[in-house]
Amino acid sequence: MTYVIAQPCVDVKDKACVEECPVDCIYEGERSLYIHPDECVDCGACEPVCPVEAIFYEEDLPQEWKDYERANVEFFDDLGSPGGAAKLGLIERDHPLIAALPPQQQQQ
Repeated sequence: MTYVIAQPCVDVKDKACVEECPVDCIYEGERSLYIHPDECVDCGACEPVCPVEAIFYEEDLPQEWKDYERANVEFFDDLGSPGGAAKLGLIERDHPLIAALPPQQQQQ
C-alpha cells in the first residue's frame, strides 16, 4: 500500500508535501505531483500538510479518483526508481490521464 496524489493537486502543485516527505519520493510533473509507490515508506507525513487535500492512503482514495492510483504508478514506468525526487527536479511530462484534463481552476 502507498499514498496517492489525486485530482485536487492538478495545476496547483503546492509542494508542502515535498518539503515534509522524509524519503524524497514525491516527484514533480508538468501539472501534478506524483508519489513513487516503491520509494514511499507509508509514513503519512505528506497527507496532513496538503492544503488542497489531494493526498490519500491508497485504500481511502475516493471512488471518483481511483484512476489516480494507476496514474501515480504508471508515471514511473519510464523513470524506474531514481531514488529521490530532488536530484531530478521538474519532469517535463505528466501521465496521460492528467495531461488530458482541462486547466483546473485555482481555489480562492
